[in-house]
Parts: sequence; C-alpha cells; structure tokens
Amino acid sequence: MAASSLLSLMFLISTLLLASSSLSVATNPTTFTIPLSPIFTKHQPSNPIKTLNSLASSSLTRAHQLKRPKSKPPLTKTKVFSHSYGGYSISLNFGTPPQTISFLLDTGSSPVWFPCTSQYFCTDCDIDPSKIPLFIPKLSSSSKFINCQNPNCAVISSINSLSGCQGCNCSQACPYSFLYGLGSTLGLLLSETLDFPEKLFTNFLVGCSIFSTQQPSAGIAGFGRTPESLPSQLGLTKFSYCLISRRFDDTSESSDLTLYRGSSSDAKTPGLSYTPFRKNPVSNDSAFREYYYVDLLKIIVGSKPVNIPYKYLVPENNANGNGGTIVDSGTTFTTMEKPIFDAVATALEAEMGNFSRASANVVASTLFNLCFNITGLKFEKIKFPELTFEFKGGAKLELPVGNYFVPVDVGNSSLVCLTIVTDSTFGSVGPAIILGNTQQQNFYVEFDLKNDRFGFRRQTCNKK
Repeated sequence: MAASSLLSLMFLISTLLLASSSLSVATNPTTFTIPLSPIFTKHQPSNPIKTLNSLASSSLTRAHQLKRPKSKPPLTKTKVFSHSYGGYSISLNFGTPPQTISFLLDTGSSPVWFPCTSQYFCTDCDIDPSKIPLFIPKLSSSSKFINCQNPNCAVISSINSLSGCQGCNCSQACPYSFLYGLGSTLGLLLSETLDFPEKLFTNFLVGCSIFSTQQPSAGIAGFGRTPESLPSQLGLTKFSYCLISRRFDDTSESSDLTLYRGSSSDAKTPGLSYTPFRKNPVSNDSAFREYYYVDLLKIIVGSKPVNIPYKYLVPENNANGNGGTIVDSGTTFTTMEKPIFDAVATALEAEMGNFSRASANVVASTLFNLCFNITGLKFEKIKFPELTFEFKGGAKLELPVGNYFVPVDVGNSSLVCLTIVTDSTFGSVGPAIILGNTQQQNFYVEFDLKNDRFGFRRQTCNKK
C-alpha cells in the first residue's frame, strides 16, 4: 500500500474522538515501582548462526538509518528484558483504565508509539497478528487524538518530512511516519495518560500506530534527547539501566530501568566513571540532535592504542554530523566505519598471533567481519586481548570478553567472531561509531541529563 493511501486511511480514522491538548507533566518528585512482563517476539531460527547473522544484519541496517536518518522514507524502577532479536523491552500502562503495552527501550530515537486500534496491521513482522498486544483508544476515557492545529503536531512534523499536516484540513488528526533501521510505522498522534503506581502523567504525547513494516510485536519507547522523548516528557533528571548478558534467546530474566525526577544534585553516583555528553554537532532542526554523543579518545587493544584518524573521533560541527560516537540501546552489535574497524581488526589479529583468521569460505557463512579458528579448544580457556574504549575525562570502558567475542560453530570448525561489525557502503556520513547494547551488557550505565554526562561501572546485571 502506498504511503499516500495509508495517510488517507489515517485521515478517515481521524473521525474518531478529536481534541486539542498540550503537553504537561506534574513537577513534584515521586517514587514508584512497576511490575513488567516480556513481550511477544518474532520467531527466530533454531540455528545459532542464523540468529547471529540476523542480529548482525539488523545492526548494520539500523546503523545505516542512524547515519542517514532522512535518506529514506524522582525514582521509577521497571524491568528490562532481553530478546532474541537483539533488543530490550519495558512495559508501561497507558489509558484510563490502564492498558499494559510493551515497548523496546531505544536511546537512539525519541518518539514513543504503540500498536493501536483493532485496525493495526504489521507487514513482514513474522508474528501471528492476533498475538500483537494492542492499545484500544475507545476503551480509554483519557484518549484524545491530536489535531493539526495543535503545536505538538508541528513538533512531530519536524522529525520527518512525511509527518505532519501539510495540505490537510486543520480539524483532522495529525499523522506521522517514523522510520527505523528495520522498517517504519505510520499512525495518528494521541494524547494519553501514562499510569505509574501512585502517579499519573496526563497529556502524554504518544503515537497510535495503525500500520507498520518489519517492527517487533511491541511499541518503541524513545529515550533520545528531543522534546517528544519519554525522558523529556516526564521531566527526568537522569535514567539508568543494567542490561543482562544475552544468550541470543528469549529469557524470563530481567534487570532494572530506573527513572529519576525532581531535584538532582551534581554529586556523582559512587563507583561510576563519567564522561561528558558532547553537544550535538548539528543545528536544532537536524535529525542528529536526538543522539547521545560522547567523546571517544582512544580504542586500546591489549595495551596499545589503535591508530584512528582524528576525523572519525570528533564529529564535524555542521548539519552533516559526520564522525563521532553515539550510545544506542537499540543497536545490537557496535558498528564502526570501515577504516576504524580495519585498524581494530589488525590490532586484534596481531594480539591473537597463536590463532589464524578463519578462511574466507568459512567466514562467508557468517555476517561477521573478523573470526579466528579455535577448533579443538574451549572458548573459556583462551586468553583474549583486552579491548578498551577510553573517553574524555579518563573514563575507560574495559569490556569483558563476552561483550566482544562470541563462539560460533561452522561445519566442523569452531570459531570466535568479533561482535563489532562494519559495512563498506557506510561512507563518512553520520556517527562513525555506534556503541551497541551487546557492548553495554553487564555494565550499570547512567544517562545524567541534568549534568549532561554519561556514567558506567562494571556490574553483573542478572538477578539471582
């Protein structure tokens, strides 16, 4: 179905309840805890190689979208679940009475949306449509569709040229189109109540999605830096999470996402190493403004810094935003532009002198760019070179081996492959390095929004 036809369909649906609203939240700090449940996931191949290849492919696809976003059409604790498609989910309650909906936690985007209405349709989503949890606006007394005159429609319109009310009647509901690495979603803007225990946030701006392509059976909770994100709408001073170690399968285990509101001091959380967020190297109307940039100074393999050209480490101070590093919970494997990756791969190969790189025909069955043959040996018994990311301010992200190497069996060969990927078609566009969630596993990480800094410490995230 063409995008224009879909937008026409959404305008017809806009005959549902319409009301103008403005974004507002209470200012008093609140503490509350929410029980959460995992979401339905799309079917994954039983073959581990296919699963890993799928995750590598999705990481590269998402990186293309993050690098070229316009190229194509007080204290809250919540559980965070890992899933086989590479993301982490949270559950939130929207509406009056509340309806529980699952969302992917995404620091690389800002809009918040959920599958919505009984007319919701998802193509290429590899899931039984009847199993997709839906939000039903007519069952909520607090649902109000945002019309085209509402200022919030203009906010969403600035995100994507396909969104907003160009050429439409001002009494109609405000349509949007959000593009992601793995597909897109279309819908109408909604004002709703976000329901936490002992605390309600009224007039929360959320997308009521009616049509999606290649999306998970959940919504997406954008934790980016622009006004429509969940942290911005709730007035968070910081948020933190600890991602459990993924075994590339679904699990009922969870960890915590913590949201902080109200007053916040400049004091640092004990045990955390901090690096300042870099001011986004772009103008206010640029698509890159929602990303969390950090100043990566060095990548160290073993004890030796890798020689990386300066232009890749520091983003250009213009609307192109080329270069630099961003932190993204929605990307599975860290991605690097090819010159950076090649330098890191060369350094790792030099440190892995006792092991040969896997032959081209063996590696061809994977989507990883660097694998070593360890046939006859156990992964746990091998001494791997250390891999460290050093940031401005002296903060060092010293990765455990499981965060950057994964054992892979291909035929009669046993390999270890680097879970950092690249693509020769990237080009020097957008962020040069996207720090994915695999490399963040078993670290407590903190996005201190008030003090504009990123903190982390090594920590076992799985609950016993």
